[in-house]
Amino acid sequence: MQTNHSNNQVLLVDDEADIREVLCIALKDLGYLVLEADNGEEALNIFKDQSPPIVLTDIKMPTMDGIELLKRIKNENPECEVIMISGHGDMSLAIKSLKHEATDFITKPINVDALEISLKRANDKIIMRNKLKAYTENLELLIREKIELQDNLSALGLMIGSISHGIKGLLTGLDGGIYLVNAGIRKKNLNQIEEGWEVVILMIDRVRRMTGDILLHTKQRDLDRRPADLLSLVSEVALTVEPKAAKYGITFIRDFDAMAGEGLIDAGYISTALINILENAIDACTHTKAAVDKRITFGLRTDKRHIIFTIQDNGIGMDLDAREKIFSLFYSSKGKKGTGLGLFIANKIIGQHGGTINVDSVLGHGSIFTLKIPITSAQKVSDPVKVM
Repeated sequence: MQTNHSNNQVLLVDDEADIREVLCIALKDLGYLVLEADNGEEALNIFKDQSPPIVLTDIKMPTMDGIELLKRIKNENPECEVIMISGHGDMSLAIKSLKHEATDFITKPINVDALEISLKRANDKIIMRNKLKAYTENLELLIREKIELQDNLSALGLMIGSISHGIKGLLTGLDGGIYLVNAGIRKKNLNQIEEGWEVVILMIDRVRRMTGDILLHTKQRDLDRRPADLLSLVSEVALTVEPKAAKYGITFIRDFDAMAGEGLIDAGYISTALINILENAIDACTHTKAAVDKRITFGLRTDKRHIIFTIQDNGIGMDLDAREKIFSLFYSSKGKKGTGLGLFIANKIIGQHGGTINVDSVLGHGSIFTLKIPITSAQKVSDPVKVM
C-alpha cells in the first residue's frame, strides 16, 4: 500500500533493534519514510524536529514508556496519530493508552496485515481531518463573502435611502415654493409670488445637482469638505422647510447668530441632515393634541471649537424607549407613513463629520435636538448619539 498522505513519515519507537529492523522493512514496503528511535527521550526530540504525522511506539520501554511518550506527543501536537505496540500481557496498558487518545494498538508478534489496517485507519483520520479543515476554511471564506455582500447591499440600501431622503427634502422645498406661489396668486401679492418662485428655482437647481451626483457616483461618496458660510446654509434650509411648517399652522422661528462665520463641512450633507430633523419636528407638531401654538425654533451658533445647530419643537415628544430607538435603521414612529431612514441618515452624516447629536425630549412636551460639529476637525466618531 502506498500512503496518499503528503507527509508519509512514520516515527518508529522501540528499544529492541531487531523489532525495529523488521518493522522498518514492512513500513518501507508500505511506502513510508521511517524515522527510528530506541527510547522515548530520543523519540520526543525527533518528533519535535520532524513533526511526523504518525508515531508507532512500543508501550514497555526503559526511561520513558510508551504511555508517557503518548502524553507528551499529544501535548506537542494533538493531531498526531499514535499507534501503540503491546505484548500479549499488556492489554490493560493498551486500553489505558486509548484513554489518552491513542489511535490504535497492535500486539506482538506483529502481523503485517494488522499493521497495514492500523496505519490505514490512522491515515483515514488524517485525510478526514484535512478535508474537514479545508471545508471549514471554505465555509469561513463563504461566510466572509456573504458578510461582505450583505455589507455592500446595506451600503447600497443606505445610499438609496440617502438619495430618497434628499429627493424628499427637495420635494418638500418644491411644495413650499408652489404653496407660496399659489398663495401669492390668490392674494395677488407679487412679492410672495417672487419669493415662492425663488424657492422653486432653488429646488430645481438642487434636483439638477443631485441628479449629477447620482450619475457621477455609483457608491456612497466621501465627505466633500469645503468652507461654507453657515448663515447662508441655515437660511437656505429654513427657506426650504418654512413653507411646509406654515402649511400646517406651525410658527417657524429663526434663531441664527449673524456672526457665526464659516465651517469646513460638506454643506449638502449637513443640509440633508438638518432638513430630515426639521421634518421630524414638523411631524411631531402635527401629531400633538395639546392645545398650544405649534412652533419650531431653528438655531445656529458657534463657539471656539464647534458649530452648534438646535432644533426645538413643542410637539408630541418622546418617551425613553422612542428616544433610544429614533436613530436606529428603519425605526419609525409614523407607522406606514415613515421609512425609518431620515433620522438614521442624519445621525450618520453628523457622525461622519465627527459630531454628536444630543436629544432631550419629554413625552407630551416636545423635543430639542442639539447638533455639535467640529468647525475644522475631520475626526470621525463611532457613536455620535447622546440621548437624555
